[in-house]
Amino acid sequence: MSVANPHLWSPETPYLYTATTKLYASDGTLKDEQNIKFGIRFIKYEANKGFSLNGKVTKFKGVCLHHDLGPLGAAVNKAALRRQLTILKDLGCNAIRSSHNMPSFEQLELADEMGFMFLAESFDEWAKPKVQNGYHRFFEEYAEKDIVNLVRATRNHPCIVMWSSGNEVPDQYGAEGLTRAKFLQDIFHREDPTRPVTVGMDQVKQTMASGFGSLLDVPGLNYRVHLYEEAYKSFPQGFILGSETASTVSSRGIYKFPVVQQKEKQYDDFQCSSYDLEACSWSNVPDEDFVLQDDKPWVIGEFVWTGFDYLGEPTPYDEKWPSRSSYFGISDLAGLPKDRFYLYRSRWNTTDKTLHILPHWNWKGREGEITPVFVYTNYDSAELFVNGKSMGIQKKNNSTPQNRYRLMWNDVKYEPGTVKVVAFDSNGKIAAESEVKTAGDAYKIVLDADRQTIKADGEDISFVTVSVVDKNGIPCPTAINELQFKVTGAATYRAACNGDATSLEIFHENKMKLFSGKLVVLVKAIKTPGAIQLEVTGKGLQKGKINLKSEL
Repeated sequence: MSVANPHLWSPETPYLYTATTKLYASDGTLKDEQNIKFGIRFIKYEANKGFSLNGKVTKFKGVCLHHDLGPLGAAVNKAALRRQLTILKDLGCNAIRSSHNMPSFEQLELADEMGFMFLAESFDEWAKPKVQNGYHRFFEEYAEKDIVNLVRATRNHPCIVMWSSGNEVPDQYGAEGLTRAKFLQDIFHREDPTRPVTVGMDQVKQTMASGFGSLLDVPGLNYRVHLYEEAYKSFPQGFILGSETASTVSSRGIYKFPVVQQKEKQYDDFQCSSYDLEACSWSNVPDEDFVLQDDKPWVIGEFVWTGFDYLGEPTPYDEKWPSRSSYFGISDLAGLPKDRFYLYRSRWNTTDKTLHILPHWNWKGREGEITPVFVYTNYDSAELFVNGKSMGIQKKNNSTPQNRYRLMWNDVKYEPGTVKVVAFDSNGKIAAESEVKTAGDAYKIVLDADRQTIKADGEDISFVTVSVVDKNGIPCPTAINELQFKVTGAATYRAACNGDATSLEIFHENKMKLFSGKLVVLVKAIKTPGAIQLEVTGKGLQKGKINLKSEL
């Protein structure tokens, strides 16, 4: 079958066709019918040029997504997945890596529909163990079967543009590792000759010496920005993929002083600073990746660790109680964007303008102390004002990676009031303005739903962001009030999450403290349509109400 002048699938225009197959008995009776969605697109990987989609050179502006959905845990929920991808669309993200697991059908269906390229990963472990009870116990018997099942079940998805056979496997060492890498890659090629195969490599020096990296269709580097040039010269493919990048750590709405770039930094409250200058021993801050992505045409893109915080792995507090979830996310465990969201958005989202100020401006007790102000924006210059007084104009420059991608006023002294930024276009004319104000005491609860109409299918969820404001409607960025939740009508209370990696509050109990002034409540539809109301109350606060509805 051929399609004349097809509509090509891409992240910008995710056009899908439907193929209908019908099974008839010998007497002409229709026995079965199936509708299968598919897309038409073509891909190419070329030395020194990179990756092309439909003939256009395209960089992967991707994120790694862990398997859980925050307060819902590991069980798949399509509404929660759709919300994640909606947030990522606004970020300007165009690609997802399922890390480190095979993707769910629901995730791939949404990626097809909403327009995300996909790096479908298979294993986090081969024959050499990382942990006692890992996949190494099953590798010899099941690896081929599992890859065959993955490819045959998902290869019709246009979103998938690359396979990954492993992540940071200890088999990067030793001759057996090369044999296993070729064994797995050959299976992928046999089952699907149209897509290349990568491995997320963290032992880059070893894979350069052994030939492991040279064997792969796409050499994937996990971190190791200092080795990109050497790897590019060593490997024969003529390009490098940032298969896992950054691992910057931050807590939404938390800022630490003095503001300095550092690694493995720990604080008494077990949080990380949202000035986005803290990383782990093996990792880096975003700007270092941006330089490589922008200056090296042979770097074909990146997959940031991670799009959202996830349960477990609370580096740099792995051995510190009560930290129980990650700090790596561009958005937090509740799906609320951190400041870092806007740093990536200012570079990735080429359609919408970004002008974001940090930190918040509620610093009682820091009067007169140095409190740096950063602005994340896709404008190249801006002027900052504190209570109407100019702090000067800053312009992006190449003196450091941070100066190239951020506007920074490092000598601002705190005084309560208003911080305002005025951004200029390329002609020096005012293009946009934004401001942050000092808030008074928390006064009223405000509710904002991602969707006010949901399906009455027993599974759909409305995610309601809960915040508090003062008497003038200014958000209270440090509020930690405990709130109570009540859902009535054609829905149930499902869970809440505040994004605090140290919180031991139970997700499914109908109460939780705000973290940095916000949390999210999940309202889940029942199978009967009708009106829904969420009421949120807190001691000394004007309560918040929102009306939702569900439909068949």
